[in-house]
Amino acid sequence: MEKRNLRKERIGVVTSNKMDKSIVVSEVKRIKHPMYGKFVLKTKKYVAHDEKNDCNAGDTVRIMETRPLSKTKRWRLVDIIERAK
Repeated sequence: MEKRNLRKERIGVVTSNKMDKSIVVSEVKRIKHPMYGKFVLKTKKYVAHDEKNDCNAGDTVRIMETRPLSKTKRWRLVDIIERAK
């Protein structure tokens, strides 16, 4: 039996759920500037597959890498960590 490699996981906040069965997740990283030493916020957006249309904007979610599902979707929703208030 062939062993499958570990898949990447990201935690981020849902910024959009206006598409059907799709969400946009923003991951914010604090990166130290190489020269000046100041911490800079970098944002990366991922389009993820949400099969049950559970997520709302502001939810904190965990997404996992998967095969390409469409032109931009390469991630899928694993679970909702915290609901928006």
